[in-house]
Amino acid sequence: MLFGLVFKTVPVLHPGFFPMPKTHFPRVRRIAYEGPKSTNALAFRHYNPDEVIAGKTMREHMRFSIAYWHAFRGTGSDPFGSATIVRSWEKGSDPVSIAKTRMDAAFEFFQKIRAPFWCFHDRDIAPEGRSLAESNKHLDKIVAHAKDLQKATGVKLLWGTANLFSNPRFMCGAATNPDAHVFAYAAAQVKKALDVTKQLGGENYVFWGGREGYETLLNTHLKREQDHLATFLHLAVDYAKSIGFKGQFLIEPKPKEPTKHQYDFDVASGIAFLRTYGLEQHFKFNIETNHATLAGHTFQHEIEVAAAQGLLGSIDANTGDLLLGWDTDQFNTDVKELTLAMVSILKAGGLGSGGFNFDAKLRRPSIDPEDLFHAHIGGMDAYALAFKLARQILAEGKFERFVKERYASFDSGYGKDIEKRRIGFRELNQLVLKKLGEPKPRSGKQEYLENLLNTYLHG
Repeated sequence: MLFGLVFKTVPVLHPGFFPMPKTHFPRVRRIAYEGPKSTNALAFRHYNPDEVIAGKTMREHMRFSIAYWHAFRGTGSDPFGSATIVRSWEKGSDPVSIAKTRMDAAFEFFQKIRAPFWCFHDRDIAPEGRSLAESNKHLDKIVAHAKDLQKATGVKLLWGTANLFSNPRFMCGAATNPDAHVFAYAAAQVKKALDVTKQLGGENYVFWGGREGYETLLNTHLKREQDHLATFLHLAVDYAKSIGFKGQFLIEPKPKEPTKHQYDFDVASGIAFLRTYGLEQHFKFNIETNHATLAGHTFQHEIEVAAAQGLLGSIDANTGDLLLGWDTDQFNTDVKELTLAMVSILKAGGLGSGGFNFDAKLRRPSIDPEDLFHAHIGGMDAYALAFKLARQILAEGKFERFVKERYASFDSGYGKDIEKRRIGFRELNQLVLKKLGEPKPRSGKQEYLENLLNTYLHG
């Protein structure tokens, strides 16, 4: 293969860096770490991928990933306007050749932004054909190209997935579609997506039920659709075992948009669904900040709910605009929000095979290729700073000691008996009547704790 030959003859300049034959970002060099005082807009101020913390590099801790669909298929279009972003690598008449050139540009970007991972939907990387067979042929060609690029650059696949929402055939859902023909087509598409995810060494596979929900109950058999969704997921688990795919399956909750009510509304409803259908041993959650807020929760809340059940898997690193009612997928630079999230993630023991995937897109007027770098630098720096602040917070233990003291009454005596279920209503009734009497209220000290948090955020 072309890239195999180039890889053998051109020296590697840095671990994981492979000079591409043609540059698609000629005005941008590989992004360097220059420290917090740097004024260089194309440099990291907080993310130093080679910095070793607790025996691991920041690259290993953060496991940053680039979302192919936003970074390299995003056009700036929205419900009220057509495309504004036009890229040089999109020229040509053959869709497969364009897809290969686009992928060259993507891997150049992955290297220059120093991201160790990438993610994709099947239809992001390869054009859809006139039949499933033709679509699969296109996908095979692009996956072979991606495999060469991964080998040459060292960039890995965090996860793959199938686009089961864009094509009109999925207008009423995929796994929850009332037509068994559509269910079968979706199964065939996921089979292929699992095949190529395994082929590319993907460490996870994500199910985002883009249209797995309903618009009106007037034409919907809700229980039957949920049963079908569970069957679909069980079939995916069975097929993954049959091909030896050992990656983690992930579900990504989203409450609305495009459907009025989606079955994977939030983490709590997702847990109930998994346990109802005996899927909890096979799936964890890929949590997105923007989806959390659309469900009326905070990002940290969704992380804590998943972590409490041992089901925290991965993160889609973005945010929404709280003044808008749809999924705006913006880059998150809110260090306070991210610090709180990182505290919960670190307490849970991290993300395992997951990572922080930048499921975020440029704003409609951000049309320069360099804007891709500015956006990801901002997101990576914000998460890296939050990671360091969270480690400091946990090391000093001030919040944990406060919380421990607040619940101390459950660590001994009748409180411990309550948690162990060794005491009942009758005994508790007698305790209150004869010994305990009226409880004395204790302050939750929220304002004090918020001020304490600010001492970490602002020094």
